[in-house]
Amino acid sequence: MAKRHGFPRSERVTRTKDFDRIFQEGERRGGRLLAVCVLPNGLPHPRLGIAMGRGWKGGVRRNRAKRLIREAFRTHKDSLPPGLDLMVIPGRAWGDPRVEDIAAELIRLTHRPGKP
Repeated sequence: MAKRHGFPRSERVTRTKDFDRIFQEGERRGGRLLAVCVLPNGLPHPRLGIAMGRGWKGGVRRNRAKRLIREAFRTHKDSLPPGLDLMVIPGRAWGDPRVEDIAAELIRLTHRPGKP
């Protein structure tokens, strides 16, 4: 039987105060497709939050980007370092990436040496 990859509420950043804390205190790391704010969360697993810039006009494009980011996180969360809150911001060079491309960049940005 295949391993199930869920995305429970415990793995999401949902509260406004958590979003604000990550943006204010987190370390920012940028790549070609995404930017990530990384902050330790004291939990045994990573959590994901997604922030869309004002330039993401059009609901179809915006929601597709969020779906792809969630899918990349969901299917590759075992490759991400535990105990981090990740605030992901899709970049300007977004285009039409594959989930694998997003996941590879997310893993690369979260494993980069730094404060957390």
